[in-house]
Amino acid sequence: MKKTVLLTGAAGFIGSNFLKYMFEKYPEYKFLVLDCLTYAGNPDNIPDYIKQSSRFEFWYGSVTNPDIVNSLMERASLVVHFAAESHVARSIFDNSKFFETDVLGTQVMMNSLLKNSQIERFIHISTSEVYGTADTRPMTEEHPLNPRSPYAGAKAGADRLVYSYWCTYDVPVTIIRPFNNYGPAQHLEKMIARFVTSAVSQKALTIHGLGEAMRDWIYVEDHCEALDRALHIEDFSKIKNEVINIGTGVSTSNIDIAEMILSKFNLSNDMLKFIGDRPGQVDCHNSSTEKSYNLLGWKAKTTLDKGLDKTIEWYGNNKAWWEKIEWMKQVPIYTKNNTVEMH
Repeated sequence: MKKTVLLTGAAGFIGSNFLKYMFEKYPEYKFLVLDCLTYAGNPDNIPDYIKQSSRFEFWYGSVTNPDIVNSLMERASLVVHFAAESHVARSIFDNSKFFETDVLGTQVMMNSLLKNSQIERFIHISTSEVYGTADTRPMTEEHPLNPRSPYAGAKAGADRLVYSYWCTYDVPVTIIRPFNNYGPAQHLEKMIARFVTSAVSQKALTIHGLGEAMRDWIYVEDHCEALDRALHIEDFSKIKNEVINIGTGVSTSNIDIAEMILSKFNLSNDMLKFIGDRPGQVDCHNSSTEKSYNLLGWKAKTTLDKGLDKTIEWYGNNKAWWEKIEWMKQVPIYTKNNTVEMH
């Protein structure tokens, strides 16, 4: 069947990977992309073969603009809402844009959904950061929401805003909470992309604190497969008005990630540089995978070792893509001691 899919924020990392995945898998689908091209939204993330296709339209604009949003929602049958400001350290450096895009932009999207009854499924991309540090392991979808950074607070606001709309209006929404994604075309402010490109350049890998914070790392293509299943599950009532974690169930410390990457480049651990811990640091994330398997029949396929190999290969082959933004790897933030550090 022919479908028109609206993707917000699809010039960003996860959105652009999902666009490529879907464009190739569903040759009968048309794709509308809305992106305001902030520093993390790169039009080069979208290949020329997609840009030049009659099945693709790019609209430059913000999800906070109801006129643009409504004009695109009127044409869509499936929607995936990726658009968000998404970096913890940058939210500490400058948080106002996070609440504007993540919360107010999501409000505009939900109000438009109310006006467009032809939309069959609306997937809202939340984040595991809304949980804060794990109180229990693994972290189920019922884990308390304890956001520990302005970014996480903004995403928690958007997450609960979507929840309020489905309670009030019974809209066809599913909330996805992905754990830490990594892979091709990720901005260098993100840890694995930063580590890999530093190793390529044989520069120091900067570690927050002692590197003991643990994350559940999911390769972006596995995440794309999970979203595909959410959009195409035969009986949507199974996942309508549900929250679903997308993770691997395995947690790895930041220091272990850094050492794995150094090992793959045959570099010594002397390349590690330790700085102060990030304010609002999350100690541990570890996703429950039970609900995603029971509802979507999905499990992550890519091991961390294999995913790192794929990621290293991509950055090694695409230096021209990332060298021009290498200066954006870190931002200055004020620590608890009121000193400035680059994070």
